[in-house]
Amino acid sequence: MGGGNATEFLVQLFPFIALFAIMYFLVLRPQQRRVKAHREMVNNVRRGDVVVTAGGLIGKVTKVDDLEVSVEVAENVRVRVVKSTLAEVRSKSDPVPANTNTPS
Repeated sequence: MGGGNATEFLVQLFPFIALFAIMYFLVLRPQQRRVKAHREMVNNVRRGDVVVTAGGLIGKVTKVDDLEVSVEVAENVRVRVVKSTLAEVRSKSDPVPANTNTPS
């Protein structure tokens, strides 16, 4: 009769294990992939790349250091940006999409 308690315990524990598994595959694993992709993007920033910062500034990278990049946002206007705050890297060869919302 002592064996029934262990079986009941496992049956009661199963929903928590299933919930953890669902959360892992739906939330944690995709987030880890995004973090890894962002880390690779930041590590591959090169001089001449067009970047977008988390604050929305768009500029051309002029200098790359270990933790910072120097971004030219206008002619002869350079700002130092922490690498981890880069939101997007646009390659020099990628064309800027045309504005399709032109007034009629």
